Amino acid sequence: TIRTMESLTQSVASAIQSSDYARLSAIFSSQWQSLGQGEQRTLASHFIKTAIASPSFFPDAFRSPQIMTVITTTLNHLPPTVENAADNTLRQKIFDFKLNDEEDYSTAARMLAGLRMEENDEGSVYYMPPIERCDVFVKVAECYLEEDLTVEAEGAVTKAGTIIEATGISISAENEVKDERTVTLMLRYKSTYARVLDANRKFLPAAMKYHDLSTAYLHTDAIDADDLLSMLGRAVTCAILSPNSAQRQRVLGLVSISSASSTMKHIFLQ
Repeated sequence: TIRTMESLTQSVASAIQSSDYARLSAIFSSQWQSLGQGEQRTLASHFIKTAIASPSFFPDAFRSPQIMTVITTTLNHLPPTVENAADNTLRQKIFDFKLNDEEDYSTAARMLAGLRMEENDEGSVYYMPPIERCDVFVKVAECYLEEDLTVEAEGAVTKAGTIIEATGISISAENEVKDERTVTLMLRYKSTYARVLDANRKFLPAAMKYHDLSTAYLHTDAIDADDLLSMLGRAVTCAILSPNSAQRQRVLGLVSISSASSTMKHIFLQ
Protein backbone atom coordinates (compact mmCIF):
# COMPACT_ATOMS: atom_id res chain seq x y z
CA THR A 1 0.00 0.00 0.00
CA ILE A 2 2.86 2.36 0.84
CA ARG A 3 4.50 1.60 -2.50
CA THR A 4 1.18 2.13 -4.25
CA MET A 5 0.74 5.56 -2.64
CA GLU A 6 4.32 6.55 -3.42
CA SER A 7 3.80 5.52 -7.02
CA LEU A 8 0.51 7.41 -7.26
CA THR A 9 1.86 10.62 -5.72
CA GLN A 10 4.82 10.53 -8.12
CA SER A 11 2.46 9.89 -11.04
CA VAL A 12 0.25 12.81 -9.99
CA ALA A 13 3.23 15.17 -9.75
CA SER A 14 4.58 14.03 -13.11
CA ALA A 15 1.17 14.35 -14.81
CA ILE A 16 0.71 17.88 -13.43
CA GLN A 17 4.18 18.89 -14.64
CA SER A 18 3.41 17.63 -18.16
CA SER A 19 -0.27 18.68 -18.10
CA ASP A 20 -1.28 15.07 -18.83
CA TYR A 21 -5.01 15.40 -18.24
CA ALA A 22 -5.84 11.85 -19.34
CA ARG A 23 -3.35 10.37 -16.86
CA LEU A 24 -4.77 12.44 -14.00
CA SER A 25 -8.29 11.44 -14.97
CA ALA A 26 -7.32 7.77 -14.88
CA ILE A 27 -5.64 8.10 -11.47
CA PHE A 28 -8.66 9.78 -9.92
CA SER A 29 -11.20 7.37 -11.39
CA SER A 30 -10.18 3.73 -11.79
CA GLN A 31 -7.07 3.73 -9.54
CA TRP A 32 -8.79 6.02 -7.02
CA GLN A 33 -11.48 3.42 -6.31
CA SER A 34 -8.96 0.93 -4.91
CA LEU A 35 -7.76 3.32 -2.19
CA GLY A 36 -8.98 3.57 1.38
CA GLN A 37 -10.63 6.76 2.63
CA GLY A 38 -7.48 8.02 4.35
CA GLU A 39 -5.38 7.37 1.26
CA GLN A 40 -7.92 9.18 -0.92
CA ARG A 41 -7.71 12.23 1.31
CA THR A 42 -3.91 12.18 1.22
CA LEU A 43 -3.83 11.88 -2.57
CA ALA A 44 -6.51 14.56 -3.02
CA SER A 45 -4.56 16.95 -0.83
CA HIS A 46 -1.34 16.14 -2.71
CA PHE A 47 -2.97 16.85 -6.08
CA ILE A 48 -4.31 20.24 -4.96
CA LYS A 49 -1.06 21.38 -3.32
CA THR A 50 1.04 20.27 -6.31
CA ALA A 51 -1.33 21.80 -8.87
CA ILE A 52 -1.43 25.12 -7.03
CA ALA A 53 2.38 25.17 -6.74
CA SER A 54 2.81 24.54 -10.47
CA PRO A 55 3.54 27.71 -12.45
CA SER A 56 1.92 26.40 -15.65
CA PHE A 57 -0.90 23.95 -14.81
CA PHE A 58 -3.59 26.57 -14.15
CA PRO A 59 -5.55 28.30 -15.59
CA ASP A 60 -5.36 26.21 -18.80
CA ALA A 61 -6.40 23.05 -16.94
CA PHE A 62 -9.70 24.70 -15.98
CA ARG A 63 -10.74 24.40 -19.64
CA SER A 64 -10.52 20.59 -19.46
CA PRO A 65 -13.71 18.74 -18.44
CA GLN A 66 -11.49 15.87 -17.29
CA ILE A 67 -9.57 18.10 -14.87
CA MET A 68 -12.73 19.80 -13.60
CA THR A 69 -14.04 16.30 -12.73
CA VAL A 70 -10.75 15.53 -10.95
CA ILE A 71 -10.99 18.83 -9.05
CA THR A 72 -14.57 18.09 -7.96
CA THR A 73 -13.50 14.63 -6.76
CA THR A 74 -10.52 15.92 -4.81
CA LEU A 75 -12.35 18.86 -3.21
CA ASN A 76 -14.95 16.40 -1.91
CA HIS A 77 -12.34 14.09 -0.31
CA LEU A 78 -10.04 16.33 1.72
CA PRO A 79 -8.52 15.97 5.19
CA PRO A 80 -9.57 18.49 7.88
CA THR A 81 -6.68 20.78 6.89
CA VAL A 82 -4.72 21.25 3.68
CA GLU A 83 -1.34 22.96 3.99
CA ASN A 84 -1.56 26.74 3.46
CA ALA A 85 -5.30 26.36 2.78
CA ALA A 86 -4.43 25.32 -0.78
CA ASP A 87 -8.00 24.11 -1.35
CA ASN A 88 -9.28 27.64 -0.69
CA THR A 89 -6.67 29.01 -3.08
CA LEU A 90 -7.90 26.57 -5.73
CA ARG A 91 -11.53 27.55 -5.18
CA GLN A 92 -10.62 31.22 -5.53
CA LYS A 93 -8.74 30.55 -8.78
CA ILE A 94 -11.70 28.64 -10.22
CA PHE A 95 -14.06 31.41 -9.11
CA ASP A 96 -11.96 34.03 -10.92
CA PHE A 97 -11.71 31.88 -14.06
CA LYS A 98 -15.41 31.02 -14.23
CA LEU A 99 -16.36 34.62 -13.57
CA ASN A 100 -13.94 36.44 -15.87
CA ASP A 101 -13.18 33.94 -18.64
CA GLU A 102 -16.42 31.98 -18.99
CA GLU A 103 -19.02 34.21 -17.31
CA ASP A 104 -20.38 31.05 -15.67
CA TYR A 105 -21.77 32.83 -12.64
CA SER A 106 -23.59 29.96 -10.93
CA THR A 107 -20.57 27.64 -11.04
CA ALA A 108 -18.37 30.49 -9.80
CA ALA A 109 -20.82 31.09 -6.93
CA ARG A 110 -20.96 27.44 -5.90
CA MET A 111 -17.18 27.16 -5.96
CA LEU A 112 -16.70 30.24 -3.77
CA ALA A 113 -19.49 29.21 -1.40
CA GLY A 114 -17.50 26.05 -0.60
CA LEU A 115 -14.58 27.99 0.93
CA ARG A 116 -13.60 26.79 4.38
CA MET A 117 -13.89 29.82 6.66
CA GLU A 118 -12.87 29.59 10.30
CA GLU A 119 -14.55 32.19 12.49
CA ASN A 120 -12.88 31.82 15.88
CA ASP A 121 -9.46 30.16 15.72
CA GLU A 122 -7.10 32.87 14.45
CA GLY A 123 -4.30 30.31 14.31
CA SER A 124 -6.12 28.25 11.70
CA VAL A 125 -5.01 28.47 8.05
CA TYR A 126 -8.72 28.86 7.27
CA TYR A 127 -9.32 31.82 9.60
CA MET A 128 -11.03 34.80 7.96
CA PRO A 129 -11.98 38.05 9.71
CA PRO A 130 -15.68 39.01 9.54
CA ILE A 131 -15.30 41.53 6.71
CA GLU A 132 -13.65 38.90 4.47
CA ARG A 133 -16.32 36.27 5.22
CA CYS A 134 -19.01 38.85 4.53
CA ASP A 135 -17.34 39.74 1.22
CA VAL A 136 -17.39 36.07 0.17
CA PHE A 137 -21.15 35.75 0.73
CA VAL A 138 -21.87 39.05 -1.03
CA LYS A 139 -19.84 37.88 -4.06
CA VAL A 140 -21.76 34.60 -4.06
CA ALA A 141 -25.09 36.44 -3.95
CA GLU A 142 -24.03 38.82 -6.72
CA CYS A 143 -23.13 35.89 -8.97
CA TYR A 144 -26.41 34.06 -8.35
CA LEU A 145 -28.34 37.24 -9.16
CA GLU A 146 -26.56 37.43 -12.53
CA GLU A 147 -28.42 34.23 -13.45
CA ASP A 148 -31.66 35.17 -11.65
CA LEU A 149 -31.18 32.45 -9.04
CA THR A 150 -32.91 34.48 -6.36
CA VAL A 151 -33.40 31.67 -3.84
CA GLU A 152 -29.67 30.92 -3.79
CA ALA A 153 -28.85 34.64 -3.76
CA GLU A 154 -31.14 35.19 -0.79
CA GLY A 155 -29.45 32.38 1.13
CA ALA A 156 -26.02 33.95 0.56
CA VAL A 157 -27.04 37.53 1.32
CA THR A 158 -28.76 36.35 4.51
CA LYS A 159 -25.46 34.80 5.66
CA ALA A 160 -23.70 38.10 4.93
CA GLY A 161 -26.36 39.93 6.94
CA THR A 162 -25.88 37.56 9.88
CA ILE A 163 -22.16 38.40 9.97
CA ILE A 164 -22.88 42.13 9.72
CA GLU A 165 -25.39 41.95 12.55
CA ALA A 166 -23.14 39.85 14.78
CA THR A 167 -20.03 41.99 14.32
CA GLY A 168 -21.54 45.47 13.97
CA ILE A 169 -19.97 46.25 10.58
CA SER A 170 -21.44 49.61 9.58
CA ILE A 171 -20.90 52.74 7.51
CA SER A 172 -23.09 55.06 9.50
CA ALA A 173 -22.26 54.53 13.16
CA GLU A 174 -21.08 57.65 14.92
CA ASN A 175 -17.33 58.05 15.47
CA GLU A 176 -16.58 55.00 13.31
CA VAL A 177 -13.58 54.96 11.03
CA LYS A 178 -15.19 54.54 7.62
CA ASP A 179 -12.48 52.90 5.54
CA GLU A 180 -13.28 52.66 1.84
CA ARG A 181 -13.27 48.86 1.79
CA THR A 182 -15.94 48.63 4.50
CA VAL A 183 -18.04 51.33 2.85
CA THR A 184 -17.87 49.62 -0.55
CA LEU A 185 -18.70 46.20 0.93
CA MET A 186 -21.71 47.57 2.81
CA LEU A 187 -23.02 49.30 -0.31
CA ARG A 188 -22.63 46.07 -2.30
CA TYR A 189 -24.43 44.16 0.46
CA LYS A 190 -27.31 46.65 0.55
CA SER A 191 -27.58 46.67 -3.25
CA THR A 192 -27.66 42.87 -3.39
CA TYR A 193 -30.21 42.71 -0.56
CA ALA A 194 -32.44 45.26 -2.34
CA ARG A 195 -32.27 43.30 -5.60
CA VAL A 196 -33.22 40.07 -3.79
CA LEU A 197 -36.22 41.78 -2.15
CA ASP A 198 -37.19 43.28 -5.51
CA ALA A 199 -36.96 39.90 -7.27
CA ASN A 200 -39.09 38.31 -4.54
CA ARG A 201 -41.73 41.03 -5.07
CA LYS A 202 -41.21 42.45 -1.58
CA PHE A 203 -41.52 45.90 -3.08
CA LEU A 204 -41.89 48.10 -0.01
CA PRO A 205 -38.75 46.91 1.83
CA ALA A 206 -36.95 46.92 -1.54
CA ALA A 207 -37.99 50.55 -2.08
CA MET A 208 -36.60 51.45 1.35
CA LYS A 209 -33.29 49.71 0.60
CA TYR A 210 -32.98 51.38 -2.80
CA HIS A 211 -33.75 54.74 -1.22
CA ASP A 212 -31.09 54.11 1.42
CA LEU A 213 -28.60 53.34 -1.37
CA SER A 214 -29.52 56.53 -3.22
CA THR A 215 -28.13 58.51 -0.27
CA ALA A 216 -24.76 56.71 -0.46
CA TYR A 217 -23.03 59.98 -1.41
CA LEU A 218 -23.20 60.82 2.31
CA HIS A 219 -20.63 58.07 2.95
CA THR A 220 -18.48 57.91 -0.17
CA ASP A 221 -17.76 59.68 -3.44
CA ALA A 222 -16.87 56.39 -5.15
CA ILE A 223 -20.35 56.01 -6.68
CA ASP A 224 -21.26 57.76 -9.91
CA ALA A 225 -24.13 60.26 -9.77
CA ASP A 226 -25.96 58.33 -12.51
CA ASP A 227 -25.85 55.17 -10.37
CA LEU A 228 -27.35 57.06 -7.44
CA LEU A 229 -30.17 58.31 -9.65
CA SER A 230 -30.69 54.76 -10.92
CA MET A 231 -31.13 53.50 -7.35
CA LEU A 232 -33.58 56.31 -6.70
CA GLY A 233 -35.52 55.34 -9.83
CA ARG A 234 -35.75 51.75 -8.60
CA ALA A 235 -36.95 53.03 -5.22
CA VAL A 236 -39.75 54.95 -6.96
CA THR A 237 -40.76 51.92 -9.06
CA CYS A 238 -40.82 49.56 -6.08
CA ALA A 239 -42.74 52.05 -3.93
CA ILE A 240 -45.39 52.43 -6.65
CA LEU A 241 -45.67 48.64 -7.03
CA SER A 242 -46.05 48.02 -3.28
CA PRO A 243 -49.52 47.58 -1.73
CA ASN A 244 -51.25 50.76 -0.62
CA SER A 245 -50.55 51.55 3.03
CA ALA A 246 -49.51 54.38 5.31
CA GLN A 247 -45.94 53.14 5.17
CA ARG A 248 -46.05 53.16 1.35
CA GLN A 249 -47.12 56.82 1.44
CA ARG A 250 -44.26 57.67 3.79
CA VAL A 251 -41.76 55.94 1.52
CA LEU A 252 -43.16 57.70 -1.54
CA GLY A 253 -42.83 60.99 0.31
CA LEU A 254 -39.21 60.27 1.19
CA VAL A 255 -38.44 59.20 -2.36
CA SER A 256 -40.09 62.31 -3.81
CA ILE A 257 -38.04 64.62 -1.61
CA SER A 258 -34.83 62.72 -2.42
CA SER A 259 -35.72 62.70 -6.11
CA ALA A 260 -36.02 66.48 -6.25
CA SER A 261 -32.82 66.94 -4.24
CA SER A 262 -30.83 64.42 -6.30
CA THR A 263 -32.06 65.83 -9.61
CA MET A 264 -30.93 69.33 -8.62
CA LYS A 265 -27.59 67.94 -7.41
CA HIS A 266 -27.17 65.99 -10.67
CA ILE A 267 -27.93 69.09 -12.79
CA PHE A 268 -25.51 71.14 -10.70
CA LEU A 269 -22.72 68.58 -11.14
CA GLN A 270 -23.16 68.62 -14.92
